[in-house]
Amino acid sequence: MPDGYSNGKDAFFRYLAWSEEDERWRIVCTDAGHCEVGPFVPYPPNIDAHPGPFQTVAVGRILKEYHIVYVTRGRGVFETQGCRFVVSPGSILLLFPGIRHLYKPDIDTGWSEYWVGFKGAHIDSLSRAGFLSPERPFYEPGLNNAILSHYLQILDLVRCQAPLYQLNTGALILGLIAEILSCERKAVQSTHAEELVVRAKFLMEENIGGEISLNWIAKSLGVRASYLTDVFKPYTSMTLHQYFISIKIVRAKELLGRGLPVKEVASRLGFRDEYYFSRLFKKKTGLSPSRWKPHA
Repeated sequence: MPDGYSNGKDAFFRYLAWSEEDERWRIVCTDAGHCEVGPFVPYPPNIDAHPGPFQTVAVGRILKEYHIVYVTRGRGVFETQGCRFVVSPGSILLLFPGIRHLYKPDIDTGWSEYWVGFKGAHIDSLSRAGFLSPERPFYEPGLNNAILSHYLQILDLVRCQAPLYQLNTGALILGLIAEILSCERKAVQSTHAEELVVRAKFLMEENIGGEISLNWIAKSLGVRASYLTDVFKPYTSMTLHQYFISIKIVRAKELLGRGLPVKEVASRLGFRDEYYFSRLFKKKTGLSPSRWKPHA
């Protein structure tokens, strides 16, 4: 398996094998690497060390696997399905099986790139569900430590190839995808929407001992209830009611941990029925309030 070098700087890439056992994990890593491409260096550097389909990246190619490319320095271009994107530090390029694409650094800047290739039934199902889509092949999360960390861990595993490394690498690839989508979700949240969510959370914390409705919160914030719902759930992955219950349970744990009786905790948190509170608490935590301990 070849390791490559470019422009006098250490650059690592490896094209991998996998077993039937690995395939049952429903995601396998096909290749991974990192290289620093200096100004006026032909791209890809060390071209003969790459398999044939990978050598034509700068002029156009079609691969059989998914790839995620992360550019951390320099600038360049990325073209796919008739769209052209300007690549800058912090850009993410998503490549899909069977879809033609090309990318390359500008000759006068070069760039630094990390990449990982993968395939499998689980990834295909994520693509069918719309989590990954050829209609959205370009992201700009910026220079993100969590994304870089995933790549560095993947490269460490690929270098060592310890037993079951494919399974661990697959988990990291899924984590990488989740991190990219998380950055995207945060980016689409407008400043106003974020402030609205923060204010809604504050109102619920402030009124944690009572009963409040979606309409009351929306009216207090001066927005439509439907708009507040649309903003709040994507930001928190919960409805307002679910969030309100969750913070009540968190507060209940604190109060029970101080030794307060169950009946008093239920009353403080606005539950008129102690038994309903006990059933809800057990459903959320797995323990009845009377058995709850701070370390549980």
